[in-house]
Amino acid sequence: MRKLILLIVLGLAVGALFGQLMMSVPGYWLVRVGDTSYQTSFWFGLVILLALFIVLHFALRVLMRMTRPVSRFKVWNARTRNRKAMKRTVRGLVALAEGRWKRAEKALVKAADDSSTPLVNYLSAALAAHYQGRYEQADTLLKRAHLSTDGADPAVGMMQAQLMLDRQQYEEALAVLTRLDRHLPRHPQVLKQLKQAYISVSDWEGLRRLLPRLADQQLIAREEREALELQAYSELIMRETRNPEDVDRVRNLWADMPEHLRSNVDLIVLYTEALVRGDQQVIAERLLRHSLKDHWDSRLVLRYGLLDVDASRQLVTAEKWLQERPNDPDLLLTLGRLALRNAYWGKAQEYFEASLRQRSSGVVCAELARLYANLGEHNKSQLYYRQSVELLDKSLPSLPQPSDAQQAAQA
Repeated sequence: MRKLILLIVLGLAVGALFGQLMMSVPGYWLVRVGDTSYQTSFWFGLVILLALFIVLHFALRVLMRMTRPVSRFKVWNARTRNRKAMKRTVRGLVALAEGRWKRAEKALVKAADDSSTPLVNYLSAALAAHYQGRYEQADTLLKRAHLSTDGADPAVGMMQAQLMLDRQQYEEALAVLTRLDRHLPRHPQVLKQLKQAYISVSDWEGLRRLLPRLADQQLIAREEREALELQAYSELIMRETRNPEDVDRVRNLWADMPEHLRSNVDLIVLYTEALVRGDQQVIAERLLRHSLKDHWDSRLVLRYGLLDVDASRQLVTAEKWLQERPNDPDLLLTLGRLALRNAYWGKAQEYFEASLRQRSSGVVCAELARLYANLGEHNKSQLYYRQSVELLDKSLPSLPQPSDAQQAAQA
């Protein structure tokens, strides 16, 4: 309402100003053609000239349109076809979302040539063909998508890689993704697909180098990253362990490892085995000794007793641990083995028997049986041997035995 009142007031003001000009600026127009003359006031003549100009302008525009009917028809036809193509594209995308692959492919391909976004049509149609199991047709549609739009390489490449991953063509997908990663090193979708491809082909080195990039862009949860890091480093260490001459590569791998993984007991055990195989037992002893200060674990204790380094110093170190854990059966077993390596037969016997008092163990009984046999005490050796067999027998699965079959036959 306020705007209307303002427009009325403004119109009255302009009218008053125009009237004032007409009164203050008199004049006339005189047009003479032959013996005929036309005379009118200046302002009325000005209005007539303006009207003639407007009429002439619109007349020229109409004439120009009439001189280009074919081009105008082509524009109209193109717009009409584009509108129809957009409707078909929408129907195709809806069918794709509903899982009606054949209908989706047909609608999307038919609308592609007239669509303003042919890339979307061909990529979606390729996906529909892929879901039908028509892989060759899907590849053909991807090629048409590549030709339809300039700069379509990344989109087509990512779609191609995803379809290859779905078909379990992991090596081919990895080749495509590696090429894309060189041109788009920070693209989120490329990085996610690379993670899937590396895991599928067991490329643990590639995955190890990829995980920090995923974390930098917050493309992976903390729990998943830690689990994949553990798996990647475990696999890499086990692979390098098969080649003892490459122990330096294992050490470099350990140095590159995130700090939180260097306290993982499973990795410590694997790394220790790699060091032992590579004749680096001194480093392995130092690793286990430092690790046991922060992370006491029976696997590390038992492995410490099997190292062949400085047996006397190892025994002193382990006896210090015994002061803090006097009833640890695994530590007592390790002390017995270290005592054997120092030729302390009586002390070894005491440690083994102390370990057996804390926990029944077939391994400890076997150690005692072997020790007593070498000491010439065969009765005790046989006793512990039978105990070791009985303890090991209890850990075996329940399976039919010859004695059971004989009893069944007699019955």
